[in-house]
Amino acid sequence: MNRKNPLRNRKNFTIILFVVNVVLFLIFAGRFSYIMVKGEVGGENLIHNVNNLYTRSSVLQAERGTIYDSGGAPIAMDASSYKLIAVLTDAWSENAKEPQHVVDKEKTAHVLSQYIAMSEEDILQRLSRDGLAQVEFGTAGNNLSYDTMSKIEAEDLPGIIFEEKQTRLYPNGVFASHLVGLAQPGEDEEREPSSELSGIMGIELAYDDVLKGTDGQLEYKKDRFGYAIPGEDANVKEPQDGKDIYLTLDKSLQVFLETVMSQVQEEHSPTAMTATLMDAETGEILAASQRPTFNATTKENINQTWQNLLVEYTFEPGSTMKVMTLAAAVEEGVFNPNEYYESGSVEVGGGVVHDVKREGWGTISYLEGVARSSNVAFVNLVERMGYDTWKSYLDEFGFSQKTNIGLVNENAGSNPYAWPLQKANTSFGQGITVTVSQMMQAFSAVANDGEMVKPRFIDKIVDPETGEETVFEKEVVGKPISKEAADLALDYLKEPVYSEHGTANKYQIDGYEIAAKTGTAQMVDPETGQYLSGGTNYIYSAVGMAPADDPKLILYVTVQQPKLGNGITHGSSVVPKVLNPVMKWALDYKRMGENESVTEVERIEMPKVTEMSVDEARSALTEKGMDVAVVGTGDTIVQQFPYADVLTFPNEKAVLMTNGAMAMPDLTGWSKNDALKVAELTGIEFVFEGEGYVTAQSIPPGGNMQSEEQITLTLEPSGTKQEEEEEPLPDSTSEADAG
Repeated sequence: MNRKNPLRNRKNFTIILFVVNVVLFLIFAGRFSYIMVKGEVGGENLIHNVNNLYTRSSVLQAERGTIYDSGGAPIAMDASSYKLIAVLTDAWSENAKEPQHVVDKEKTAHVLSQYIAMSEEDILQRLSRDGLAQVEFGTAGNNLSYDTMSKIEAEDLPGIIFEEKQTRLYPNGVFASHLVGLAQPGEDEEREPSSELSGIMGIELAYDDVLKGTDGQLEYKKDRFGYAIPGEDANVKEPQDGKDIYLTLDKSLQVFLETVMSQVQEEHSPTAMTATLMDAETGEILAASQRPTFNATTKENINQTWQNLLVEYTFEPGSTMKVMTLAAAVEEGVFNPNEYYESGSVEVGGGVVHDVKREGWGTISYLEGVARSSNVAFVNLVERMGYDTWKSYLDEFGFSQKTNIGLVNENAGSNPYAWPLQKANTSFGQGITVTVSQMMQAFSAVANDGEMVKPRFIDKIVDPETGEETVFEKEVVGKPISKEAADLALDYLKEPVYSEHGTANKYQIDGYEIAAKTGTAQMVDPETGQYLSGGTNYIYSAVGMAPADDPKLILYVTVQQPKLGNGITHGSSVVPKVLNPVMKWALDYKRMGENESVTEVERIEMPKVTEMSVDEARSALTEKGMDVAVVGTGDTIVQQFPYADVLTFPNEKAVLMTNGAMAMPDLTGWSKNDALKVAELTGIEFVFEGEGYVTAQSIPPGGNMQSEEQITLTLEPSGTKQEEEEEPLPDSTSEADAG
């Protein structure tokens, strides 16, 4: 019987095992060689992964550029604010060399009360709460400045930490808010909150790429515990800060304009209102505002409208369009001021155009027709020059075309110009829609020797690192009329102001001669497509150019659907409440600026009064002519508004917050804007009932504000009565309305 040799079987098994081991070794050796050469496995870069494991990277955030006014005062700038937090749990202190929680609550409360607007007792009460890992301090511990945060840190209080937040600071509150715009933290690609500020409206949005800069990066080697490895060089890519933008806005003029606009808004509550002041020769916008608007500091009224009425809103301009009609007629040689015509009505293309006084004023001269704002006179002029010629002038003046002044969502307006009646109506601003920026551009041709300049609000862009400047020059965009025609048109436009028949008599300004034209435009009901009528359902407007012989300034004001009262019996009488004081102030201001012997006294630099005693701060500000109000019962100033180094007016109301408990000041007689300064400092929401000035408050003077989330203020008009003459009825076209 044959048996297999066990030794031979063992030998064969050993050979097989050896061969298998050799094959496996060759496979693994080949694989390792491949990995060593290629440096990757399964598409994963091993070198990259190792670097990631032992390399830490952090973003070095670029600083957003600052927006300045024409005098170099900041309008919008980056700022860091800090939230105060107290850690109560001792769990954070385990294995720590020093305690990471509040140890001495009495001492901590005593020290913190010196820096925030909360009493020592209230702070101690918060620190003594059971079962909480950490506590915050409400509005008193929110939005702290770097200066305040640093001083608290220097006290070396265990368990006191801060949360930093990047914000955009608008130190002037209501200040050309829709033009300047807003920037706020956005979202990353995964829709998570981002620390980077992005423009969401106005200049902040239109010039976001210029302002935001480019973030940098810091990379360094770390050990397995996450600490930097000594001796290893850090790889630093420095951030490139955003560029600064200097606007053409003059702060003195802008603040005065905002004050006047707010007063008119409180008295007459129009649904919309605009005012734009422009240098007639350069196109620089010196001041611009609108209502509704918002306080960029507190975000009060931000949701009333996001629309920038300067470029986004279109409307029928009414008789202010006659400025351009008159200039074109003079240029074409069809306007003879001493020629007579029959006023009242004129037939056009199967319809009838009426004057504001339907029966007319009889046979009058064309110059008197200008003074009386006769629709018939201007229709006659357009018919004489020819509809095609008049259309070419409308095009040359820039209507139905975007001005491209640099803001998003600009509207081009419309001019259907299809049939004779529709064409004739454009002579007095009906049937054509425009924007404020288009009107300002067209007015400049008449005020500036026939040269039409583009409105602009940016003076220059500056790179803060290199000092390199990009200067925005005056831009002439057309010459629709000659200098001779412009000069004559200006002379004729004095008639509405100074003629006994003038519709703009209320626009006379002491010490200056002004050329002006008023307008009362009908509004279209968006639901029916028909013109509204009755009451104040009109857009009242006026343009002033002064001095009349050689205009330096153009001011255009529109007021939509104002409420009457306070002695006002006609909506058109609301417009001079804005135009007259602003034009007078601007002319005086410009004259003073041209006189080198006169120093500028309107603006002062707000001093820093934080850390001062209440008496010292009050004395320092009173010496500068400021009206001082104090919030709180403490003895040291911890916050102030306006902020330090901001340019302001001597009669500005300064609000100061002390350490200790927040006590309600007496706001009786305060304006809404001044009351909002208290809201900004305290972080408490103010709710306003009514318009005008404060007459009642839900928290009495001296009352504790600390636990209040909302405070109600009752406002009422000042009650000032003014005698006003009744203006003529608005422009009417009767049968022409059908067109």
